[in-house]
Amino acid sequence: MNEIFIKAVQLILSLSIIVILHELGHFIPARIFKTRVEKFYLFFNPWFSLFKKKIGETVYGIGWLPLGGYIKISGMIDESMDVEQMKKDPEPWEFRSKPAWQRIIIMLGGVTVNIILGFVIYMIIMFVWGKNVLSSESLPMGLNPSPIIQELGFEKGDQIISVDGKKLDNVLDINTYMFLRDIKTIVAKNKEGVTKNLNIPKKIGERMFESGQMIAFTPIIAAIIDSVTPNSSAMSAGLKKGDVFKKVDGIEIEDWGLFKEKIKSKKNQNLNVEIERNKRRIEISLKTNEIGQIGVYIQTPFISFNNKKLSLSESIVEGFKYGYWTLHDYVYQFKYIFTKKGAQQLGGIGTIGSIFPSSWNWKGFWHTTALLSIILAFMNVLPIPALDGGHVMFLFYEIISGKKPNDKFMEYAQMFGFFLLLALVLYANGNDIYRAFF
Repeated sequence: MNEIFIKAVQLILSLSIIVILHELGHFIPARIFKTRVEKFYLFFNPWFSLFKKKIGETVYGIGWLPLGGYIKISGMIDESMDVEQMKKDPEPWEFRSKPAWQRIIIMLGGVTVNIILGFVIYMIIMFVWGKNVLSSESLPMGLNPSPIIQELGFEKGDQIISVDGKKLDNVLDINTYMFLRDIKTIVAKNKEGVTKNLNIPKKIGERMFESGQMIAFTPIIAAIIDSVTPNSSAMSAGLKKGDVFKKVDGIEIEDWGLFKEKIKSKKNQNLNVEIERNKRRIEISLKTNEIGQIGVYIQTPFISFNNKKLSLSESIVEGFKYGYWTLHDYVYQFKYIFTKKGAQQLGGIGTIGSIFPSSWNWKGFWHTTALLSIILAFMNVLPIPALDGGHVMFLFYEIISGKKPNDKFMEYAQMFGFFLLLALVLYANGNDIYRAFF
């Protein structure tokens, strides 16, 4: 099946689950507090609906624009902008007639459900598929630190022993720790086996972001040929699968990154390379092309994760921890959106769709759905008019001040929030289109 189609189907299915449960988070407490819900929609329905049916007081429907969903609650200024209803005297079943504490519960219901959904999905993933573990010993050649990380005292070939006194279950999580978490010390071991204790400055994540070096460490892999491109210089020279590069023009090379760096600086030039084949050293001459390549693919499935099966209780604990840190990391990196560089990286529906697996994979699908559910919860609780957080902000003002904001103010606030969100959606999706073409 087409990769784009598979991603699109996963995106629509994921959004459907998240949106329906989010709106149920509003719908259920609204009905518990005897508040009338006029509409319950999956996706938006400007001009027409794909499906709609009235059951009791509520019209249930499916819109054609898959950017979210909504419920319309009587007696509330929301995205429907039904201000005519607000000119009439309040009815006992309307939102505005309910005590402030009930209205807060109704408005926070969707966010609460999305947080719970994300955490529960992670718990189920841990129980069904277990937890992937990768120790430092599984990367015998160690890690390659980025230039900005080398300034802290890390060296090529280092192995991470512990972070703030704790051993990582997955050593590659060091990149997340460096970029998004406030860590203080890392114990590492260099190629000679010497252990060192390195202090990590507080704003290292910001320095990584500003420099563009957001990956602190990359695994070092051996320069072992996986396949040779037909009609390439490498094929003409007789290179084969399994050959290991050892030297370039007499200079020892240790890994694929160093080999690629050496040949890239020699575009359209003849090279003398030394390879190891069946424990024998062989010298071969070949020529790079105009972009510094010789036509080989290197073996990459070098990382061997160990899968650790978890009991139900362990899955609940590990799933909760994973959900907590997912939310923490997203909130932490949200500040970068307000920088020029961060704003340029905003993405819309295309970016969201791209994070789903390119082939159908239930673990990947549920993992991405949990992430989106947690992101939606955080975004919805922001104190922006037209979002749940905006309504809650005004409700807290009402509780503290003892008086409601007048309907005209709420109408203008809702319009401001709507146009602000519309501008953000257009900008984010515009970024997707720009990146696709340029």
